[in-house]
Amino acid sequence: VSIWLPLYRSKTGYYEILDVSPTATQAQIKTAYYKQSFIYHPDRNAGSDEATDRFSEINEAYTVLGNKALRKKYDRGLLSQSDLTATGRPSGKGTTVSSAKKQSDSRRTVMGTGQDRIFDFDQFYKEHYGEQLQRERDLRARKEEMKKKKEESMEDMKMDGLLELGVCVMLGLVFAILVSHKRG
Repeated sequence: VSIWLPLYRSKTGYYEILDVSPTATQAQIKTAYYKQSFIYHPDRNAGSDEATDRFSEINEAYTVLGNKALRKKYDRGLLSQSDLTATGRPSGKGTTVSSAKKQSDSRRTVMGTGQDRIFDFDQFYKEHYGEQLQRERDLRARKEEMKKKKEESMEDMKMDGLLELGVCVMLGLVFAILVSHKRG
């Protein structure tokens, strides 16, 4: 990708960013996007301007390649800067430019134009990793519950052991008393 050429004007820049071929399916593009965005997310790379820039490129690439209409324009070399600023993130379905525009109001992750991009990281994480985070929270809660049950079970076993020991001592005393009573 040439340094002076904007990504939307290059023929392969977006494909290279997501590390997919120009013949990749929408599912492959989406998978590559999730993988790349997870790796380069600024929350995972705090203070890294390089990761932030890469994350911005990844989002821009997915905005175009994840939208069938924009991807078609991009592949034909007809994509313009105004196409990029008029759309939000693709939904994964066959969106048109106008339907993508409607979605962008409620689902927009990249806001602004050019170099002044602002990301809604909370929304991004909720949309892409919300289910995984919920599963992890549920798993942690189950592990904690199992740990408590195990501790309670250990306490019960200790109490049972003490009870058995007490019964054995009592039986021993009763036996000793009976034996001493028979002798005397």
